[in-house]
Amino acid sequence: MSLKWKLAGTSVAAALVLGAVAAQAEPLQSIGEGEGEVAIVAWPGYIERGESDKNYDWVTGFEKETGCKVTVKTAGSSDEMVSLMNGGGFDLVTASGDASLRLVKGGTVQEINTSLIADYAKVDPRLQNAPWHTVDGKHYGVPWQWGPNVLLYNANVFENAPQSWSVVFEEQKLPDGKPNKGRVQAYYGTIYLADAALYLMMNKPELGIKDPYELNQAQFDAAVELLRGQRQLVNKYWSDAAAQVDDFTNEGIVASTSWAYQVNTLRAAGKVPVGSVVPKEGATGWADTTMMATSAPHPNCAYKWLNHSLSDNAQAGTGSWFGSVPAVPASCADPILTEGGCVANGSQLFARIHFWKTPVKDCASQNGECVPYKDWVAAVQSVQSGQ
Repeated sequence: MSLKWKLAGTSVAAALVLGAVAAQAEPLQSIGEGEGEVAIVAWPGYIERGESDKNYDWVTGFEKETGCKVTVKTAGSSDEMVSLMNGGGFDLVTASGDASLRLVKGGTVQEINTSLIADYAKVDPRLQNAPWHTVDGKHYGVPWQWGPNVLLYNANVFENAPQSWSVVFEEQKLPDGKPNKGRVQAYYGTIYLADAALYLMMNKPELGIKDPYELNQAQFDAAVELLRGQRQLVNKYWSDAAAQVDDFTNEGIVASTSWAYQVNTLRAAGKVPVGSVVPKEGATGWADTTMMATSAPHPNCAYKWLNHSLSDNAQAGTGSWFGSVPAVPASCADPILTEGGCVANGSQLFARIHFWKTPVKDCASQNGECVPYKDWVAAVQSVQSGQ
């Protein structure tokens, strides 16, 4: 399996701010005849039609049943997804929590009539009204998949699972007696700054961080400074899941933030023994929601796909292929995934995950004095460019 992740520029994101929800038309009241197509912006690996592996296909059957041809535009970052959706021409997007509220507040996506989603009641209750897609009691999407950002490690180097994210943030000798400098990686995305804040939340409690996405100026500066120190340690910032697998296999990388996809792929290949763990500090993570564009050109086909997205075929297939946890817990029983597969992908870790969300100035935990997302973008770009 090969997932090619594009490194999207973040300059567009710097101009995006959250304000009041834009006025929108009422959601669809009934699903009519399909328009013949549905256009989706998605993470790579989220919409499979059997071309990579014939056992993983949750598109072909949908197309035959509905007459709605599925077209997909893959995006490699949340900022790229926001930019594509703002440009128009798409019906749906599989948005992570650090993009979803930007799309809602900008009026780019519309309220979903959940009474038209037959299996909505089967969605994990913890996700049904999640704040990253529910605003003022209105749903702006259908939950899709979720998972943690785990600490992936080489088991030849770490006989026992590392207990702290310090192995990627602080210069030190690893259990094999060699330094970690040049042997660790970090995620390239702007939202990775929250991982630094999460580490500081436990290890420097005097900073008073209560939420890794809600940072006052002093807390933000401390997190940026931690990332600047980490810049001297990291071999590179990863943006391609398949490339990270190769880096652990052939390039001597031994520890990094990662996803279950890379963990499962490395274990299946059997060339390098690896493990994964959520350390004592907890972990950030992502909960993705399928959202519908306000100006969706194919609204009926879009609603048909929203219904299909909650089927076992789509939920379990994606969970098994991508290494994620289905939004419909019952789908874990599907033979293509199994309960064991859901556990391997992190289903038991929900309570320990700080799910991605867009940082805003008007925050709760710091009395409305938080550093907004545009400043996160500028800081992370500066750190990763070595400035």
